Amino acid sequence: MADCECLAGCIFFNEKMKDMPATAEILKTKFCRGNNTLCARFIIFKELGREKVPFDLFPNQNDRAQEILKKEKNT
Repeated sequence: MADCECLAGCIFFNEKMKDMPATAEILKTKFCRGNNTLCARFIIFKELGREKVPFDLFPNQNDRAQEILKKEKNT
């Protein structure tokens, strides 16, 4: 699979993780390069749009992503 369509402009990696390049690369390998459907940020992006992705949402916070989706569906 190709890189995630959001990777180049991902606020999480370009701002939140800019001072932790080694950690960022590990997360990118797991969540952005290959099967990005496991990425909590990508899940919110696809379901609700870029503007609904919380700045502080980590790619591995799938439980939080599911809570956000559930809350949005109930409003």
